[in-house]
Amino acid sequence: MAFLRLKLHWQILIALALAVIAGLLTGTEAGLFGVTFYSVFDFVGKLFLNALKMLIVPLIVSSIIVGIAGIGGSQNLGRLGGKTLLYYMSTSLLAILVGLMVVNAIAPGIVDGQPAKDLIGFTTDVSTFEDQVAGRGAGDVIEVFLRMVPTNIVAAAAAGQMLGLIFFSLLYGFFMTRIAAGYAEVQYNFWQGVFEVMLKITDLIMRFAPLGVFALVAKVVASTGFDAFVPLATFFFSVLAALAIHFLVTLPLLLYFVGGVNPVRHFKAMGSALLTAFSTASSSATLPITMECVEKNAGVSNRTTSFVLPLGATVNMDGTALYECVAAMFIAQAYGLELTFASQFTIVLIALLTSIGVAGIPAASLVAISIILAAMGLPVEGIGLILAVDRVLDMLRTATNVWSDSAGAVIIGKLEGEQGILEEQPRRA
Repeated sequence: MAFLRLKLHWQILIALALAVIAGLLTGTEAGLFGVTFYSVFDFVGKLFLNALKMLIVPLIVSSIIVGIAGIGGSQNLGRLGGKTLLYYMSTSLLAILVGLMVVNAIAPGIVDGQPAKDLIGFTTDVSTFEDQVAGRGAGDVIEVFLRMVPTNIVAAAAAGQMLGLIFFSLLYGFFMTRIAAGYAEVQYNFWQGVFEVMLKITDLIMRFAPLGVFALVAKVVASTGFDAFVPLATFFFSVLAALAIHFLVTLPLLLYFVGGVNPVRHFKAMGSALLTAFSTASSSATLPITMECVEKNAGVSNRTTSFVLPLGATVNMDGTALYECVAAMFIAQAYGLELTFASQFTIVLIALLTSIGVAGIPAASLVAISIILAAMGLPVEGIGLILAVDRVLDMLRTATNVWSDSAGAVIIGKLEGEQGILEEQPRRA
C-alpha cells in the first residue's frame, strides 16, 4: 500500500488532515449499529496513548541509568548536567518573556477599552475542576522540589512522578560506576538490554501512530468543531503568535548561533515527534518518539540523548511556561486588574517555577495557572474563560516543549564535541 511506504511524519500529517474532516462530519452523535464514531475515536485514541505511556517508566529509567553510567566520572556528569539545566532555564525564561511581550502588546482581555469578562462569559462548567485546585497557592511550588526525593520509588513510578524517578535513576547510574567492576558490568549489561528492548517496542507501537493520531484529533474536532475558537479568538491568536515566535525565531536562532547547525534540517529530523506531540498533547507520551528522532535522524549520541531528553520531558516546558504567563495575564485583563511591573515579574517567576516538574500530560498546566491566579488574588474560576480553547492550545504548546527539548539535545551534543550531528548521513552512537 502506497500510504505505508510514506515516511512516518507524512503518514501522521495525512492522518491529521483526515481526522479534521472525519470529526466535522461525524460530530458526537453519528454512528453505526448503536455505536457512535466518537466513542470509537475515544477508544482508539486512549489505546494508543496507553501504549505510549506504558513505555515511559522503563524507558526513562533504563535510558538515564545507561546514559549516566556511560558518562562515567563526576566531572563529566557535572559538566553535562550544568549545560542542560542552564539551557532549560534560559529557554523557559525566554519563552515567558516572549509571552509577556505579546500579551501586553495585544491585550486580549480588553475589548473596546473594557474588560472582556462580561462579553466572553463562562464557556465551560468549571465546578469539577475547582475541587482539584482548591486551596492551592504559590507555596505549592515547594512541592515540585519535594517530589524530587520520593519516599517510595515504586509508588512514584506508579503515580507518574517523573521528577522523583529521574532523580533516583541519576543516582543509580552514577553509583553504578562506583562499585566493583564485575558487579558494574552485569548491571550495565542488564540496563542496556532493557533499553534496547524498549526501543524495539517503541518501533512497534509507532507503526500504529497514524491511526492513534487520527483518533485523537478526530475526537477533539468532533466534540468542539471550530465554534470553540470564536469567543476567544484574540486570546487564542495571542498564544499562537507567542508560541510561533519562540518556535520559529528564538529556538532556531539558538540552534544556529549556539549549536552551529541548520534549524531547517533539524525541523525535518523531528517531523514525526512534533506531529505526535501535537496530536497527543503529552510530552511524556511523545518521549519515545523524540528520543528515536534525535538519535536516528539528528545523529545525537545516546549518551547525550538519554540524559537530556528524559529530563527535558519533565522540567523543560517552554510552551507551557509561555502559556501560563499569557493565560494569567489574559484573565487578569479580563477581570480588569491593573498589573504593575512587580505583579508581572511575580507572574514570570511563578510561571518559571511551576513549569518545572509539571507533568507531561494533557491539561496539567491548568493546575499551574491556578497557582498563579491564587498568588495574584484572582478567582480560580477565571480558568473557565480559557477552557474552551485549552485543548488545542495544549497541543500547540506541547509541540513547542518537544521542539525545545530536541533543540537542547542537539545544542548540548554539539557543545560536548560530538561529530555527525545533523549532517547528510547522521550516525547513531
